Amino acid sequence: MKSNIVILSGAGISAESGISTFRDSNGLWENHSIYDVATPDAWDRDSELVNRFYNARRKQLFTVKPNDGHFSLVKLETKFNVSIITQNIDDLHEQAGSNSVLHLHGELKKVRSSINPNLIYDLKGWELKTEDKCEKGSQLRPHIVWFGEAVPKIEEAEEITAKADVLIIVGTSLNVYPAAGLSNAVKPGTKVYLVDPGEVETVGISNLSIIKSTATEGLPKLVDFLLKE
Repeated sequence: MKSNIVILSGAGISAESGISTFRDSNGLWENHSIYDVATPDAWDRDSELVNRFYNARRKQLFTVKPNDGHFSLVKLETKFNVSIITQNIDDLHEQAGSNSVLHLHGELKKVRSSINPNLIYDLKGWELKTEDKCEKGSQLRPHIVWFGEAVPKIEEAEEITAKADVLIIVGTSLNVYPAAGLSNAVKPGTKVYLVDPGEVETVGISNLSIIKSTATEGLPKLVDFLLKE
């Protein structure tokens, strides 16, 4: 029987492909406060600004490619059952070839109804226009979990994490909840690897090995080690 490897990925792995993160720019995301572009109030106040912001993020996503960190995780599927839980809204894991990816905070290339969150659509191209409507006639909004909104898939993520034999944490500061709490959802004895060049909050995580490295350097080495075990 194959062992279960679960990966919890954050902005750091995507940053190495050229995708901006608001934490790397003093609380600003491309010169915007998160409260102006990433909250329900921001959408109610100025949906055109929010749309422009996510259109720019989406347009950028079409210009970047997965990096060695993304591709290395695909190799794990030759030997293990691999599940990726990502805080990222890009599709770089999927582009690299990973087959099981759960997006906690939504997906940039999808949009949804502003009155019914269950009406979700793939967006053709990068531009969502203000006049674009769902089948019920309401304005379409980015399919993103904004600050202040519930994280619908957190329970599913907890169930996946609880089955892990190995947990790999990469590119996340473990400061954003409830995603950060997933590191404590593993069963006792689960081996946990943390791949990050910076300081990460690791209080309460047991059986932990820290790899002080970027995703593109550290993940390929870790994957090779796990495949040879």
